[in-house]
This record gives sequence, structure tokens and C-alpha cells, in this order.
Amino acid sequence: MNIIKDRVVGIGYTLTDKENRFIDSAALTEPLHYLHGHGNLIPGLERALEGKIEGDTFKIAIPAADAYGNRESALINQVPLDQFEEAEDLEVGMQFAAHTPEGHRIVTVTAIDDQIVTVDGNHPLSGMDLNFEVTVVSVRDAEAEEIAHGHPHHDHCHTSCEDCEGCGASCCGG
Repeated sequence: MNIIKDRVVGIGYTLTDKENRFIDSAALTEPLHYLHGHGNLIPGLERALEGKIEGDTFKIAIPAADAYGNRESALINQVPLDQFEEAEDLEVGMQFAAHTPEGHRIVTVTAIDDQIVTVDGNHPLSGMDLNFEVTVVSVRDAEAEEIAHGHPHHDHCHTSCEDCEGCGASCCGG
């Protein structure tokens, strides 16, 4: 069965930067599952997977623009320190959910001084060219509920959104 829109795909992968430094991986025994054609992966990787079948392996270099995008200076903001009163032991590197006109965004604290906290809303991998080594582990037709929700429902996680406890998907309350 080949990978097309509305199929649930499991992939094992190793992700490195352009200098081949390790960033992330998903083992073949615990693959990453996603719903193809629903924007669950970075655009360049999803396009590369189109038409592949179970057992296919490949390497691909994906430029930043087709990965997590280029860094945007407009997403770096300075916020008054008093906006973080509820955060205990505020430190550089901490991440928070911020409410923006575009919806929720994860921001990372990049600097703290006496009155200002600098936060960066760029994805940590934005601006980076990425290299993937990928193995297609599984391909199956998605169920109607999975298509409606825009993500797969893993057997090891839950069988419906009502059963979900912590998968993190927005429709499941995550």
C-alpha cells in the first residue's frame, strides 16, 4: 500500500543537522505515526514520503524553508518580567505557551534581566537545514474518526478521543 492522503504512516527516522550532528530519532520498534496529507509533518518530509511503500528507505536533505521555516525576528519579543510572576525560578531555556493572534505558540525564554524577559516564538529548529534517514515501517488506511480529528489514534495510546489521557492532540484536550 503506498502513502497517499488519509493514510496512517509509521516511520523510523534519524534527524541530523547539515553538519550531521544528531538531533532526534524514532526507532523502528517505536515509529512515529502520522496522518498523511494533514500537515502533521514538515512539508519537505511529507512530500518526500508521498507514494512510498512499507519497507522503503531513503535519505533526504530538507532546506529550512521546507522544514520549520526561516527564523523570524518578529517572533522575538521582550515582555515585562512581572508577566511571569507565576513562574517559579524563571530561567533561560524555559518554555511557555503564549496566546497570540495566530493562536497558542510555544515560546522559549532566551534572556532575563531586572525588568525584561526576552522570548523567542520561533521553533527551535527554524532556520536549520535538516537531514533525514527514513524507513517506512507501516502504511494503513485511516479510520473516519482519525481523518475527522486530523491525527492517528494509536492502539497503544487510545482508540477514541474520549479514551485519551495525555496524547497531547488538541481535539483530545491536549
